Amino acid sequence: MYLIPIAWIYVTLMMAVAEATNTNGTLLGALVTFVLYGLLPVGLVLYFMATPARRRAREAKEAQEAQASAQVAAAPAAGLARSGEPDASSLAATDAVTPVRKEL
Repeated sequence: MYLIPIAWIYVTLMMAVAEATNTNGTLLGALVTFVLYGLLPVGLVLYFMATPARRRAREAKEAQEAQASAQVAAAPAAGLARSGEPDASSLAATDAVTPVRKEL
């Protein structure tokens, strides 16, 4: 899959070297050639080629989150309490420590 992008980067690197070593060429021109003919197009092509994999990963993550939220929703009904979840019981919340008053 990566053979053609690697080969194209090599070709553009050789183009940049040829431009830098030419009598009328400059290092700036070689850098611009390498970036505009090599890195930018190859980066875009690789980004577009990876789109289906990113989509599959996103959908798998969403499915995993949906499954986790379904398990959390079923947990209070089964009597299972999770430590990170708020209390879903009908009892009022109370303070664990009683307040201390000043004596007059």
